[in-house]
Amino acid sequence: MPEYRRRYEPGAAYFFTVVTERRMPLFNNARARALLHEAFVQTRRRMPFELWATVLLPDHLHCIWVLPPADADFSTRWSMLKRRFSQDWLAAEGRRRRLTPSQAKHRESGVWQRRFWEHVIRDERELFAYRDYVHLNSVKHGLVSHPHDWKWSSVHRHLRDGWLTPDWTAAPPVSVDVRGEVR
Repeated sequence: MPEYRRRYEPGAAYFFTVVTERRMPLFNNARARALLHEAFVQTRRRMPFELWATVLLPDHLHCIWVLPPADADFSTRWSMLKRRFSQDWLAAEGRRRRLTPSQAKHRESGVWQRRFWEHVIRDERELFAYRDYVHLNSVKHGLVSHPHDWKWSSVHRHLRDGWLTPDWTAAPPVSVDVRGEVR
């Protein structure tokens, strides 16, 4: 079995990718989107963090979190968030995939993939590259032709607050490869 090593740095910014089980398009459902929002609210209330950038797609989400200065515990936050959403979704008669014996053994819900992908952001250049990656993801997946056309994205806040200019997509984007390296 592979050994997963996470890099925990107090106060760091992290990029995450979290995927539904077998890429089930849960978030095409308005109720699922509302429950996920509530799971974020409740998790942030119990264990604060800044949700700096995010995009919610039908079967996964990307986000950038900034943790408090003396705190590096993103794993507990994701566990709380995924558990809260799963319980509420299933209580609302949400769908899930049939559980495998391994999922049942690990008390999983069949709503999310077991793990998530994270990358600690090392500097400002990476922060902005990942921010662009998050905001361009709806275009990458062919859901819209421009990021501001996707409703479930923090791009609207970044534009409103002046962190992005309306023509920000005209500049060549910084590329992020699958290993999380900025090119």
